[in-house]
Amino acid sequence: MSVSNSHLLCNAFKEVRLPTEKNSCYKYVVDQNNHPEKPLERITSITRSNLEYIENLYQSYLQNPETLDPQWRLFFEGVEFAQNLPGQSTFSEKELGVYNLIQQYRDYGHLKAKLDPLGLSPARAESFDLAQYGLTNADLDQKFAVGALVGMPKSTLREIIDHLDKSYCQTLTCQVAECPPQVREWFRKEFEQNATPLNLTADERREIFKQLARTESLEKFIHTRYVGTKRFSIEGGDALIPMLERSVQKGTALGVEEIVIGMAHRGRVNVLANFMDKAIDVIFSEFDGTAFEQYEYDGDVKYHMGYSSDRQTANGPCHISLAFNPSHLEAVDPVVMGMSRAKQRRRLDTVERKKVVPILIHGDAAFAGQGVVTETLQLSKLQGYTVGGTVHVIVNNQVGFTTDPEDARSVRYSSDVAKVIKAPVLLVNGDDVEACVRAMDMAVRFRQQFGEDVVIDQICYRRFGHNEGDEPAFTQPVMYEAIRQHATLMNLYLDQLQAQGVMTKEQGEAFFKEKIDNLQNILDNTRKNRPVVKANAFNAQWKGLRRGTLADFDKPTETRVAREVLDKVSKVLTEEPKGVNLNPKIAKLIGARKQMAETGHLDWAMGELLAYGSLCLEGTPVRVSGQDCKRGTFTHRQAVYYDVKSDEQFCPLATLNPDKGEFCIYNSPLSEYAVLGFEYGNSFSDPTYLTVWEAQFGDFANGAQIIIDQFLSSGEEKWARGSGLTLLLPHGYEGQGPEHSSARLERFLQLCAQANMQVCNLTTPANLFHVLRRQMKRDFRKPLVIMSPKSLLRHPKVVSAWDEFTKGTFNEVMADPKVPDVKSIETLVLCSGKLYYDLDAARDEKYKDSVGSTCILRTEQLYPFPRTQLASFVSGMNKLSRVIWVQEEPKNMGAWLYIQPKINDLLQEIGKKKLAVEYIGRTERASPAVGSPYQHQKEQTLIIDSVFKK
Repeated sequence: MSVSNSHLLCNAFKEVRLPTEKNSCYKYVVDQNNHPEKPLERITSITRSNLEYIENLYQSYLQNPETLDPQWRLFFEGVEFAQNLPGQSTFSEKELGVYNLIQQYRDYGHLKAKLDPLGLSPARAESFDLAQYGLTNADLDQKFAVGALVGMPKSTLREIIDHLDKSYCQTLTCQVAECPPQVREWFRKEFEQNATPLNLTADERREIFKQLARTESLEKFIHTRYVGTKRFSIEGGDALIPMLERSVQKGTALGVEEIVIGMAHRGRVNVLANFMDKAIDVIFSEFDGTAFEQYEYDGDVKYHMGYSSDRQTANGPCHISLAFNPSHLEAVDPVVMGMSRAKQRRRLDTVERKKVVPILIHGDAAFAGQGVVTETLQLSKLQGYTVGGTVHVIVNNQVGFTTDPEDARSVRYSSDVAKVIKAPVLLVNGDDVEACVRAMDMAVRFRQQFGEDVVIDQICYRRFGHNEGDEPAFTQPVMYEAIRQHATLMNLYLDQLQAQGVMTKEQGEAFFKEKIDNLQNILDNTRKNRPVVKANAFNAQWKGLRRGTLADFDKPTETRVAREVLDKVSKVLTEEPKGVNLNPKIAKLIGARKQMAETGHLDWAMGELLAYGSLCLEGTPVRVSGQDCKRGTFTHRQAVYYDVKSDEQFCPLATLNPDKGEFCIYNSPLSEYAVLGFEYGNSFSDPTYLTVWEAQFGDFANGAQIIIDQFLSSGEEKWARGSGLTLLLPHGYEGQGPEHSSARLERFLQLCAQANMQVCNLTTPANLFHVLRRQMKRDFRKPLVIMSPKSLLRHPKVVSAWDEFTKGTFNEVMADPKVPDVKSIETLVLCSGKLYYDLDAARDEKYKDSVGSTCILRTEQLYPFPRTQLASFVSGMNKLSRVIWVQEEPKNMGAWLYIQPKINDLLQEIGKKKLAVEYIGRTERASPAVGSPYQHQKEQTLIIDSVFKK
């Protein structure tokens, strides 16, 4: 082939207009600067440069075929084959028309596939019309050399099309056009060279039937015994159970030791019973409402509960975890990824990540509609968050509650959101259970080989409404008439097995009846002998830990560190690393830190880094993540140095004890919801790590409110799942406007109850040091929310001496250093956080006469309320006549509404019954802060003056 006869290629590569999912024109364009390994694409305009591009590829093929993408190799093999055919000296336009048709099947065969079990969404075959490719019916029995592309070089067009139809247009197909070349090639081989169902034995088929029978029998039994009770039935998507079974069998054959599953409520009860092996009597007691009578936690509804079990397979054991989940759809996705990351770390599987596999089960409307799905997908290939690929299964009911797909998404498939990471998608008809099993088999093999996400879109239906008490025919009358007449998957498969001679109808029906009878026996026994349900907590990594109580917070925790240990940490922080070309400002910072260490005036960043480093040296690993956290939003942390010549990174703390107490710090993507969910999952799966998430500004936590509400604050009471996750939320009123002043302290305090978490607003580096270490030095774990400072990071008075680290402890209430004796105190000012320094400065500069009579106490820990510690100060104030709570936040925000009744109760308890706490602060506001710095300062001055003026 030469450029001189390449005009034949020109005609064949003419523009072909392809309908996309939205019926618009789709065009492929070849970039003439593409690398030779770029896969073969259609050309929309013919220029000499395009011809030379193809000729160059051909020359590369002649010299070394292995340098080309497999599709190019097959194409040129077909060209050479055609030139060697008798009477065939040129490569015809029709050959290239067939080539384009082959590419159409590979890229868009799914449009023609038989995917809808209800038959309400017919396949679209118009883009496969022969005329679009310069072909006619007369060409069907002609042989085409380009058939070599599909391994059929001597085949007729009819045979080629038949092969492609069987490969891509049946009940299982793929959508991989946007995937990288090696992924497309992998799936091409799977579908074109393996275009038959799994070679299942008769015994395997019978086992699949039994799985379906167990699935349907449980649903039908609950439906008739608990009429109208919500269970969010799996019926219509029954194939999910055999698919999950296949994930275990195939996974363990490929080195999988653990599977972590996240799913919403639909089908959860069946997954718990028939896949996770949760005791049926416990499930029935949950339906009866008696399960939690002896439960020491508040509990949750049955279709939110998680579980774990160990399965024995022919290839070895497999531990399976089903994550607990609230009703907020897809919220569990990043949590499962965080859990998987922690479990991989525990199994020393942090390189290949093949031992622990996350499986996320989605609904079609939620996968397309919930933004956290995209956020989670974006984590998939990031260094700090990758888990080596997730298997996604969309149980596609073709309806979301009562909303049709055309009202729920702007794309053809609910799975199209996965294109954002170029993930391959397997589309499968939920009524073909063997195709569904094959899809899972393929997905697990792909994940283990490529270490990337893969999606299965199981297109099925929902036999009942959103819940069993709902009437779906109100909004989908045609669909539900079709469903009413549609046989169940168990019966469809039984008919198939009977036709194949694998099982008789009588055998299948007998097995189903046996399952119903077994369930009745279990229910009868459950109501006679109620099972005792206990929380499955404090096992595995949590062994040795316990549930913390309010009383525990009155007990001091040993957090002091010997000076020699701190010196080791200080050394790596105050020495310039060898071989690293530092930014001059970083070199200056290191010098400043060295001076701090020598003078014993340690700032906020040093206090934090000393806490991390000392924990690492003691064998407690630390993980920190968040937006810009390596440097810190306010350039204070600088935990990682960047070489100015190579961009290589150096982390001083990571050198301290990398084997037993590693320090990891990761800049996160611009996501709060998914990243905080990830860190929550990481923290409760591995309590041996201090896990820290920092928001860029405190109010950014708003974007993760679902994780805070549904997991962080309530997970322990709902599910007996603790977490030691620490949140650093920059907070403080400095005139930066409504968005960057408040971390919404009031919202966290509103969530506080039952000793569920800790909320602190700290004022010294040493107190930060001790509270961070306290997280890991107690025999229980609680979330810690810190209103971290901004202006205090470099405030000259916000420093701590070495003795405060080596001899001190965490102070829930900080004493007033200017009040050696509280007996003469008349006015008690209670505050929290950065405002203390504003008050102290005003007292020094303007209100010196108040020093002897006014005491300013800092409430460092707001929840649990430090009643005991505060009482020790206040009870000795014999002349006390006025108690003030002062805050920067508006009256309807901040701590006031939470703390007012607690302070008043305390005053009553210690005998100061005539006193009631007063409020000083901003008035009630709709917005957290004003936009004008001038107005801010005016308000701030008024607050401070009001404290001291009588």
